[in-house]
Amino acid sequence: MRDTFDLSRNYYDHLGHFAQGFIPAMIAREILLRKQVLKQSAWLFFIVSCICLSISAFHKLIEWWVAIVSGTAAADCLGTQGDIWDPQWDMFVALIGAICAQITLKNCHNQQLYMLDRKV
Repeated sequence: MRDTFDLSRNYYDHLGHFAQGFIPAMIAREILLRKQVLKQSAWLFFIVSCICLSISAFHKLIEWWVAIVSGTAAADCLGTQGDIWDPQWDMFVALIGAICAQITLKNCHNQQLYMLDRKV
């Protein structure tokens, strides 16, 4: 992306972090609803978003730990590309992915869960 759009840095990693929020959102939603931990509510949306944000934050902690254990410069290990806010941006993009997944797939997911309940 950097070379194609003549950007100062490569934003391709943001696509990965978006997926890091989008995909776990539907998995967490599925588990919480099918195990009847939560019912359809604003709390479901909030908790699924928190789960995805915590997954992203944990990923950043692992990157930090690898930098410490390997003894390399954190900037080299974390791939910040000169952006001091890169970890925060990555977590924010994952949160946006989780929100987008829940908004765009909620009705389809609810319909599929309904069909599963009718078959059982």
